Amino acid sequence: MGPSLIVVDTNLLVYLLVQGARTKAAEAAYQRDSEWVAPPLWRSEFRNTIALYRRRGLLSVGEVFAAIARAEIVIRKDVPVRSADVLHLTLASRCSAYDCEFVAVAREIGVPLVTADRQILAEFPAIAVSLDAFAA
Repeated sequence: MGPSLIVVDTNLLVYLLVQGARTKAAEAAYQRDSEWVAPPLWRSEFRNTIALYRRRGLLSVGEVFAAIARAEIVIRKDVPVRSADVLHLTLASRCSAYDCEFVAVAREIGVPLVTADRQILAEFPAIAVSLDAFAA
């Protein structure tokens, strides 16, 4: 049986591509399932995060560009979301509209959202799966 599709949030992508405390769990999740998708928002969030890492001296310029290139390979497809879907999720939860974009994609295509975000996990237990549980 081949890998199935999952939605991942930007934090999981950062954990995979930038060495840190959660990298091993992200690598295990990627080994389990390498068919990752996300809403187009992931690009801006990822760029912002790695730019911040660069400003703090945690990544070199070369590492920033390598991370972007790899991220665009890892995320197989950008899945657009409808504003109404995101707003309904936002109004029904305490999550940000940004986070609800990832939830909306997972609901739309009927696959889990793998995340380490505690609030998403608490608000959307039917669709969100913890990184640790998925990677185990």
